[in-house]
Amino acid sequence: MIYDVSPPLSPRLAVWPGDTPLTREVLLDNNQDSSDASKSVSNITLSTLHATVHLGAHADAPSHYGRGAPTIDQRRLDLYLGPCQVLRVSVGRGGLITPSRVSPPFRAERLLLATGTFPDPHVFNEDFAALSPDFVALLARHGVRLVGIDTPSVDPFTSKDLPAHHAALEHDLAILEGLVLAEVPEGVYELIALPLKLVGFDASPVRAILRKNEDGHG
Repeated sequence: MIYDVSPPLSPRLAVWPGDTPLTREVLLDNNQDSSDASKSVSNITLSTLHATVHLGAHADAPSHYGRGAPTIDQRRLDLYLGPCQVLRVSVGRGGLITPSRVSPPFRAERLLLATGTFPDPHVFNEDFAALSPDFVALLARHGVRLVGIDTPSVDPFTSKDLPAHHAALEHDLAILEGLVLAEVPEGVYELIALPLKLVGFDASPVRAILRKNEDGHG
């Protein structure tokens, strides 16, 4: 069984206010109407993509929030591949996930948090839930190497100093943001969410999926 936990990428997808939305420029189109004699019919379709790298489900690179930190092409791929736990968290709009809300033990080195506070990837709401830095530190102490969330950021929308991001930098936790987890039951899965090898970039979109074997194991 496979769960696709990535939102569809189209011009309708909401991005962070002020960031670059997705646009597609069609350079050649083999679907043109061949009956129009004024237009030559192409033998291929060819497109150009223009968008932020923080698009939909994406992996943040440490360089996004840390001066001189590794870029996305320098991250180990095994961070984004392997057993993970999906956990639903009861937290209100604009709330913080703290150690009092989610406590160990954790069942895998990768933890994906379903908050339900960013329900529509086509509509940007600013009051999504985020992580407290002490919760990030708790994850690191208990062996978690990657944290993912179903919101645009692990920090609140209004945050300028990005304490959760910096806690992840301090403890070398990988970050996935923008996941779609509403239809995924809690449990342990295999996560596959490989970033593109974008040299020097601060993030990469991922096609994040969760896989569970027929025996129920990730």
